Amino acid sequence: MDEKEFLADRFETHRDHLRAVAYRMLGSSAEADDAVQEAWLRLERSDTSGVENLAGWLTTVVGRVCLDLLRSRTSRREESFELRPGDGNAAVDGTAGPEDEALLADSVGLALLVVLDTLAPAERLAFVLHDLFAVPFDDIALILERTPASARQLASRARRRVQGRTPPEAPDPVRRREVVDAFLTAARGGDFDALLEVLDPEVVVRADRAVPLLGPVEELRGRESVLGAFLGRAQGARTALVGGAVHAVWAPEGILRGALRFTIGGGRITAIEVVSDPAVLAGLEIVPLED
Repeated sequence: MDEKEFLADRFETHRDHLRAVAYRMLGSSAEADDAVQEAWLRLERSDTSGVENLAGWLTTVVGRVCLDLLRSRTSRREESFELRPGDGNAAVDGTAGPEDEALLADSVGLALLVVLDTLAPAERLAFVLHDLFAVPFDDIALILERTPASARQLASRARRRVQGRTPPEAPDPVRRREVVDAFLTAARGGDFDALLEVLDPEVVVRADRAVPLLGPVEELRGRESVLGAFLGRAQGARTALVGGAVHAVWAPEGILRGALRFTIGGGRITAIEVVSDPAVLAGLEIVPLED
């Protein structure tokens, strides 16, 4: 094995971790893949003979690439998100306890990605790297070109905003089953009014990659767009426990082909995650539910 093959082999051992970091940072499967590829190109061009922690080095590189992408994305927006009262630049002390931080660290699904879209690039990077991947603030500070104290403050501010915008509690299992069943029944039957009733006006749909249901896109925003994607469709979807919660799956001939993971708040669906990646599906714990 020559040096390049050896380097490629080492990189592949960290690819899944790097992609997970990039996806949480960017909320886009395609952009995450681009960020990981850029990390590989930079690794090829760099002398890493003195690097003792390659995983940490690569995570830092991916973090910098993602930060540049987030800043570029922000600069292209015609309208920026407005901060809520109290979300200014004043220092916010971190009062969240270990249980709260553990809950946040587990909240890496679609609902969190929607909230992360409201954060400034530096806040998003500090929160994702520290709270979700336990990257030390000293390393985060190097990426942001700030002090560790400043990086800690950014993560704390972001944590407060995430806690403030994430629904405080999930619906009970019976109510959740009712909402998911109502959605599937309305979608299959092409019932416009019933589907409209079960969707939140600001509902968001994301796919882990482009799928026939959404066409060439990976994200839909707003009730009208989601109605167009699901009305008269989802014929093969059935309710199932996915990771212990009621969601929906496609499993023609008993072979799992896809899943719909729902975020529900106020009795309506606020977010839908379309899962089609075989590697992700293989890791899901599925228990079919009777109709």
